[in-house]
Amino acid sequence: MVEFKVIKGSSTGALVDAVSSREIKSDEVLIDVTHSGVCFTDHHYRQADMALGHEGSFASAAVWKEDFIYKIPGNISSSHAGPLMCGGSTVFNALKLNGVRSTDRVGVIGVGGLGHLAIQFASQMGCEVVVFSSTEQKKAEALAFGASEFYTTKGVEKLDIRAPIDHLLVTSNAQPDWGLYLPIMAPEGTIYPITVSFEKLAVPAMDLIMGGLRIQGGMIAPRQIHREMLEFASRHNIIPVVEEFPLTAAGATEALQRLLDGKMRYRGVLVAQK
Repeated sequence: MVEFKVIKGSSTGALVDAVSSREIKSDEVLIDVTHSGVCFTDHHYRQADMALGHEGSFASAAVWKEDFIYKIPGNISSSHAGPLMCGGSTVFNALKLNGVRSTDRVGVIGVGGLGHLAIQFASQMGCEVVVFSSTEQKKAEALAFGASEFYTTKGVEKLDIRAPIDHLLVTSNAQPDWGLYLPIMAPEGTIYPITVSFEKLAVPAMDLIMGGLRIQGGMIAPRQIHREMLEFASRHNIIPVVEEFPLTAAGATEALQRLLDGKMRYRGVLVAQK
């Protein structure tokens, strides 16, 4: 039996310290947690009586089945591995499983925690990456991440782009104005809403039907995709932009608040205190 500290949600939404104990079975391993990524999903569960960190990584240690453990390539730091295993696997999954080719034009809505990784992965796959953001504030960063084109959308009634979009990744927190984006999709193009949202999805039916467009869900990456994503990130030097916070209840609270305020650049990481 092993004991380790965890950071849990509570009925009030406050994050609290607790202790968890587990027996380690023959097919399980005990992992010391040095870094944990912060995901917006953690906010959705902060009122639950459970260890946070998506799958319990807001903790000093964790017990997992050995089949679900992946080797982190040596050139990827632990601070970068956390966000890659969450946001990185999400965007890589959308690109990898849906026939994205190097000759395709991939659109990315939003330059944030998911978006800045989507730009890097799609660019390194050889795609033309077309980024859409409300203002020009993040244009220089988007181009540095590998974007081929950048368009602002605030106050725009019609998007005038160089060529249609084959695949569109929606990484913004709020649903976009679908009336702007459906007309710029290539025939039989695919739209991927990959952020967690509880809003109803309402799109113009005729644009969807006449364009032969698809809306493809799929947020959770299977194990093999995680392995391939890490190898791809290692080979192509894909690096998340992170902000670090202490792996404490106070540090996790601060990180989630910064995420809620839209100020995180771009992925939060909790770091264990020695």
